[in-house]
Amino acid sequence: MPTTPMPDQTAPDLDVKLIIGTEWKLKDQSPDAFTQIIVYRGLHCPICKQYLSKMRELYDEFLSKGIETIHVSMDSEERARQAHEDWSLDPIPMGYGLTEEQARDWGLYLSEPIQDSEKGTFAEPAVFWVRPDGRLYLANISSAPFARPDLEALLGRVDMIKEKEYPARGRKAA
Repeated sequence: MPTTPMPDQTAPDLDVKLIIGTEWKLKDQSPDAFTQIIVYRGLHCPICKQYLSKMRELYDEFLSKGIETIHVSMDSEERARQAHEDWSLDPIPMGYGLTEEQARDWGLYLSEPIQDSEKGTFAEPAVFWVRPDGRLYLANISSAPFARPDLEALLGRVDMIKEKEYPARGRKAA
């Protein structure tokens, strides 16, 4: 059964393999402000290419504000590596092989292929910010490729969040 992770609660576990041959674990991250997890649909998605390319443009600015980023998909290692290389995303860590169980734990929407370029079930896009103590701060979960948060707008709010100790919102389920 799908779940919805709640802001200000401990984020679900997330362990994924990286295309560089190591493993990435959310519990091992220690950002100054947040770990940003960007879930993308996969190599087949041109909107993902635009979005992740924009993230690459802003990557150093996010780092300077204490936000470390990882890109994650249900793609295979080969497809994740191709996206990382073809879309010029280095040095942002690229995770692959997100499972359906992990996707459900994070409340992601799943889609089945409708064209040949889509390979198997894949997760629709999402952006999460997780605090250094493992609590979820922000969750933006989409059911469509074209509905995603504006990265520049997110970046523009980091200082205010830190200065005012702005709390996680949406902490009460409907």
